[in-house]
Amino acid sequence: MLRIATIGTSWITRQFALDAGSVAGLTIACAYSRDAGRAAEFAAEIGAAAASADLPGMLASPEVDAVYIASPNSAHFAQALAAIEAGKHVLVEKPATLTAAEFGELCAAATAHRVVVLEAMRTAYDPGLALVAAVLGELGVLRRASLRYCQRSSRYDQVLAGDRVNIFDPALGGGALNDIGYYCANAMVALFGEPRHVVGRWVTVPGGSDGAGTAIAVYPGLVVDLGWSKITASSLASEIEGELGFLTIDRIHSPRVLRLTRLDGTTQTHEVPGPEFTLAHGIQRFVDLCRSGGGAGADHARTLGALRVLEAIRASAQAGPGS
Repeated sequence: MLRIATIGTSWITRQFALDAGSVAGLTIACAYSRDAGRAAEFAAEIGAAAASADLPGMLASPEVDAVYIASPNSAHFAQALAAIEAGKHVLVEKPATLTAAEFGELCAAATAHRVVVLEAMRTAYDPGLALVAAVLGELGVLRRASLRYCQRSSRYDQVLAGDRVNIFDPALGGGALNDIGYYCANAMVALFGEPRHVVGRWVTVPGGSDGAGTAIAVYPGLVVDLGWSKITASSLASEIEGELGFLTIDRIHSPRVLRLTRLDGTTQTHEVPGPEFTLAHGIQRFVDLCRSGGGAGADHARTLGALRVLEAIRASAQAGPGS
């Protein structure tokens, strides 16, 4: 039985606890919060066996084998490194770190300490994305793709009112690119590999974070545009175009309906069973890796590539016109 502790008390940790219940061989051993009262309250809420407000003490506990980290993005690296150095396996929410170099350091530390580190990138382990990859061969030579995810945050009105909101706070690694945009970038790398060149632009919101943006990624013979937003909404699907047809994807972050249209006008619809939103597939991958003792090289390569895409977008957007 893999005994895992949680760091973070937001909705995603609640979802983790819910979905972890469907994964055999895993139990939630402890819930951590800096506030002891909140830790106890949250532990009771998610069914954790214990609560802690002492992070070093929790990481030193022989009752904990692994840690799930869902704290603000800026805290991921330090907390993950501390857990790895304490000999704990680490499942860290996306984006795993703010830079590819930081994630590379975590991977090296995990190897040295013989533990597993994995980014909890839900879409990467979703059967819908696997089906997208399987259908791509029907399109012939791929030439263009448009991957989109635009969903107005319920917290945006607070930003407009002048409030400080963690998910829009640049100091905490907030912003649309690190959240909504990362689904697009990670899916792109998973499907097509890492691009040769990326150019990006974004719209900033009060407080200085990005609220919406777009990027163009260039591959040999293929161009991909990414579109993301936490301040507007859209129902437009994502699409991948080849020389023999195109594939329409209802939601790139959670593909459930794929429609293949061939040049002769014939169509084929693929539907993916299961819930629209679940972390269970990624949790299962983490448990399997912990049991087998490693083998996450392909997972790490995808995360590193996606993080480099984010860095390229960020550098291009900050440089501004003419870059």
